[in-house]
Amino acid sequence: MRNVIVELKNLSVHFDMKRGFLEDMLSKEKKVLKAVDGVSFEIRQGEVLSLVGESGSGKTTTGKAILDLVPATGGEILFQGRPMMTADRKYMKNFRQKAQMIYQDPYQSMNPRDILMDIIAEPLDVNGLAGTPEERMEKVVAALEHAGLTPAGEYLHRYPFEISGGQRQRVAIASAMIMEPDFIVADEPVSMLDASIRTGILKLMLELQKKKELAYLFITHDLSLAWLISDRIAIMYLGRIMEIGRADDVIKRGLHPYTKALTDIMPIPGVNAGKERVILPGETPDPTEVLTGCKFRSRCSMATSVCSEICPELKKAGPDHLVACHHINQEAE
Repeated sequence: MRNVIVELKNLSVHFDMKRGFLEDMLSKEKKVLKAVDGVSFEIRQGEVLSLVGESGSGKTTTGKAILDLVPATGGEILFQGRPMMTADRKYMKNFRQKAQMIYQDPYQSMNPRDILMDIIAEPLDVNGLAGTPEERMEKVVAALEHAGLTPAGEYLHRYPFEISGGQRQRVAIASAMIMEPDFIVADEPVSMLDASIRTGILKLMLELQKKKELAYLFITHDLSLAWLISDRIAIMYLGRIMEIGRADDVIKRGLHPYTKALTDIMPIPGVNAGKERVILPGETPDPTEVLTGCKFRSRCSMATSVCSEICPELKKAGPDHLVACHHINQEAE
């Protein structure tokens, strides 16, 4: 069993919503957005865990909370077995070297006024990890070459607007990898790239992951992509994990009604060929509303009275397979 790099225990991230003057006059009750509402899972060394869900499900907020980019409201985050919320400054400095993020938008995630050499070297400069200009240059060149931008000398003095979108994402990967991290949050890293470029970027990320035994939290709305690259998949809906397990178990033997609705529209050879597709009724509820019971119940064909009263917890449905549904036994039969 590989070591656990990151562990979340009942993590919550809530935001107080700003209201207009008229809303304040009519009601004094605060509106709270529960972006992440009691999420628990672990990520192991050398593993790719994909976090999948619709827009607004809380995927990105979960990733940012792990990296301490947004404050957690409750619960616990452990990195390499140590609680993050009680960590001192020295530990946090080391953590920020060992945990990095690759952002979704390569056009917005870098300063257009900086040359690529300075963009990639910024983490070294901030953390004082390059003792001499020669060492700094050596590390930047190595990072560029690991990211597939060769010969590196041709890219050092270019600006972001002088390279393509795929090359920018490679620069973003180089900037993260220069710190030699153990864990990376990849937030929709290929969603803004052309299909012809995505394969190369994904191949690069997986090669680096295997070579350096990295752990990835891969955030995506694309379930097919998650199935392709992941060891395990977690399905998220309105701030909660609905199902988590090995990629094949979730895709081919998913038990939660939400998972089934997502996989029904996927072309899975030999699994759902000719199968009638389930279309989810209604729309995702307003996340600022106080919802009792299961958050998926308003769109679930199996919902009963217990679903409106009690929020289901994740429970075991098989080896390394957890599902949050009151009717899991019924589904599994």
